[in-house]
Parts: sequence; C-alpha cells; structure tokens
Amino acid sequence: MITFEQVSKRYESGAMALREVSFHLEPGEMVFLTGHSGAGKSTLLRLILMLEKATRGQVIVDGRNLSKTQSRQAPRVRRRIGMIFQDHKLLNDKTVFDNVSLPLMIAGERYPDIRKKVRAALDKVGLSGKEKSWPMRLSGGEQQRVGIARAIVGMPPVLLADEPTGNLDPELSRELFGLFRQLNSQGVTVLVASHDLALIRSMRQRVLVLAQGKLADDISGSDIAGPAA
Repeated sequence: MITFEQVSKRYESGAMALREVSFHLEPGEMVFLTGHSGAGKSTLLRLILMLEKATRGQVIVDGRNLSKTQSRQAPRVRRRIGMIFQDHKLLNDKTVFDNVSLPLMIAGERYPDIRKKVRAALDKVGLSGKEKSWPMRLSGGEQQRVGIARAIVGMPPVLLADEPTGNLDPELSRELFGLFRQLNSQGVTVLVASHDLALIRSMRQRVLVLAQGKLADDISGSDIAGPAA
C-alpha cells in the first residue's frame, strides 16, 4: 500500500530531512512512526500526500509511483488519503457538517450522498447529533474527532495522522488511538506519527523509528515491550 525505496529529501537550504529511507506497509496494516523532533516524521507524511517531492528514490502509494506523478494529479492522489493534523485545521466559521463535508463538496458529490456520508462519519467517531455545532464550542477531543470524520468521510484506503494527540490529555489520547485501531480493523491502512512512546507501546503495533532522517529501527508489534492495550 505504501512503499519507500531509498528515499531522500533535501531542502533548498541544504538541510537533509530524509536519508535513503526504505520500508513497505501492507494494505490494512497499522504502523506508528516515531523519532525526535526534526527526525523527518512530518516530511515523510508530506511526501505521501504529495505536498513535497522526494529528491531521490521512489514513493509508491496505492500502486502509484508519486515520484513520477505530475503535480497536477496531486488532488486525485489525495482523495485516496485521509489526513489528520495536530491542530485540527477546522474552519471555525463553518458548522461541523460543513467542515466534514468539505472533501466531498470539492469532489463534486451529490448532496444526498454527502449528507449520508457525513452522518455516517460523525457516527463512527461518536459525534452523532453534532452536525449543526460550531467547532469553537466543542472540546479539544471533539474537535479532533471532527478532523478524523473529515479525513474518513470519503472512505479513503489510507489514513495518516501527524502528532494527533499533541494537544490532548492522556485519556483522550488513548480514546483517539483506540479509534485508529477501530478504523484499521475495518481495513484502513493507518500510519500515525507520534512521540508518545508509552501510548505507542500499549498499542502493540509495528513501529518505524526515524533518527536524523534515517530509518533507525523497524520494530514488529510482537517485539514491542509494554502492556497490551
């Protein structure tokens, strides 16, 4: 589903964000990406979203070689990927319904289908009945769930999350990771960048470790030390 083959990323400033990174994620796999601040986690996710281009190597997502894909085709690639951000990136002047429906509106779907899919997505994240609410009137955990609903409303086969628990307390963080597990059990390939090592260990899933832009370790779920979730 996601393959990196000797991928390097150098910015115009000369800084190397990734150095010859190689790994493969199977369809329906759940994997955590960790490492120190500046290790290259966000850059790796941005390459998958085609927000950046690799300097060298190949990035293959859902059978498409992004290194050979033209920038104008990026929107089509992104429709197959759900993205969750740490800061939610919600539109505060729009209702929950409008925020979640945005990807479907951009894709030109019919309103009856949009309404059905938005309600299903909100139900999946435990926000039924919040369609008409304003984001600023929701708790931090609820706002994050709106962001997840928006990411999954188009039923993408791939879900990415960049430090999604950074602004949440431990209990809400555990709930959020549990939701990722639930989505993964439904066949979604999930890749989560996080620095919360204790929470990652509790999930007992595969972990990719970045250090100074290199893939320092690739740990299987069975080798993760920590209490079972």
